[in-house]
Amino acid sequence: MADAVLDHLVLATPDLESTAAEVAALTGVRPVPGGGHPGLGTRNALLGLGNGAYLEIIGPDPAQPAPEAPRWFGIDVLRGPRLAHWAVRVHGIAGHVARARALGYDPGEPVAMSRRTPDGGTLSWTLTPPRTGGGLVPFLLDWGDAPHPASGQGLPVVPLRSLCGTHPDPSTIQAELTALGATLRVEAGDEPGLTAVLDGRNGPVSVGVGAGAP
Repeated sequence: MADAVLDHLVLATPDLESTAAEVAALTGVRPVPGGGHPGLGTRNALLGLGNGAYLEIIGPDPAQPAPEAPRWFGIDVLRGPRLAHWAVRVHGIAGHVARARALGYDPGEPVAMSRRTPDGGTLSWTLTPPRTGGGLVPFLLDWGDAPHPASGQGLPVVPLRSLCGTHPDPSTIQAELTALGATLRVEAGDEPGLTAVLDGRNGPVSVGVGAGAP
């Protein structure tokens, strides 16, 4: 079974429009509208990262009523943007889940998801529920036969230079990454978190938890 590859990064925010504008100012490229997630109370904007990956900026959707459950990625309690998670793309998600469980890590049961697209269509996929804990261990995502957002969609691209994480005990994270067939450089740090570096308008731009996040 082939290893998982980066599908997308999740930049969660309490204000989608403001964060998309800040990302555009830093990179010189404006993210494009993605669509709303029915029943979850969120919508997104997208920016290509190169190599078939993309950045998802996700925040509350004012066109939807407040959801019954908290919005994903801690959006309801965020005070500003945060690189909250990442996803790896797989084919045959059930087999990847079974392999991970055999190696000692349970990524959770796959669930069907969808969002409305700006042209009025629906895009569907299957994923394992994103876990809390700094977003270092990715969730699995299987697009099935659906078109991938980073292919043939005309997404503007800002190249991703690097993605890394910090954790008080990196060895525990590496074991879980290995079970998923995913690769991430994780260094020792006081708090778990992710940081990505993009090509910016005036040089590298850090997107993460601390100073320099958009």
